[in-house]
Amino acid sequence: MSLTQIFLGLGSNIERENHLCAGLEALAGFLTDMRCSPVFESHPVGIKSGPFFNLVVSALTDLPLMELDRRLKFIEADNGRYAPDRKGLPLDIDVLLYGEQVGNFDGLILPRAEILKNAFVLWPLSLIAPQVKHPGVNIVFSQLWAQAQIDQKLWPVGFEWRGEQLTPQHLRSAYPR
Repeated sequence: MSLTQIFLGLGSNIERENHLCAGLEALAGFLTDMRCSPVFESHPVGIKSGPFFNLVVSALTDLPLMELDRRLKFIEADNGRYAPDRKGLPLDIDVLLYGEQVGNFDGLILPRAEILKNAFVLWPLSLIAPQVKHPGVNIVFSQLWAQAQIDQKLWPVGFEWRGEQLTPQHLRSAYPR
């Protein structure tokens, strides 16, 4: 089976480092050529809660879209996403892009609308895939970010996974909290 380029959005507002690292470890178990964007902290959008950590992951997969989505739901569940007594969002993993697919796939709409609406998705996506075109609007992500009129505050934060700093110091210095 051929490999498909995917982009996933990850976020957490409860034990953020622990849940994001657990999610990344789980993803590394079945994705190849996995790369992570810098990590950003932001105020919540659409829910009342503490601040979020968000990042975008680029990877290759041989999984069909619906099987990929099913596995992501299992990872979320393993991190308490669907626990009845949870307070906040331990781990959220969304398929942002699956190749150049556009449309509604059993309720999963691609490309994900949040790409163009939320700075915590578009900024990291523009950093990890600046020359990749958004398949819905046919404009590269770096240009979409440069033109974005999104009224959300977010800032890069230090975050380490597998001994590697995901957010470079120059980015943290350029955009302090």
